[in-house]
Amino acid sequence: MSDIQQAMTLLITSFDRYSGKEGDRHTLSKTELKELLENEFGDVLGKTSDKEALDRIFKDLDTNQDNSVDFHEFVRLICCCTQMCHEYFISKR
Repeated sequence: MSDIQQAMTLLITSFDRYSGKEGDRHTLSKTELKELLENEFGDVLGKTSDKEALDRIFKDLDTNQDNSVDFHEFVRLICCCTQMCHEYFISKR
């Protein structure tokens, strides 16, 4: 399996590990998203204990405003984080 295939598998399994704990297994509630961010992202996104920051992240991700984050919406977060990390590492070269 290639590195990219491994990364995709990791993203999918990480989403699936947290989604559905509070209902729909295809979406993340705000609580599930918070748990995923704390456990999988650490401090990359800042403090998830900051309720306002978490609310803002959730609102920005929930583009269809159904009060949950589906996988498509979650991927936007991954893309943004990846882009920020790439820019950071490029600046350090």
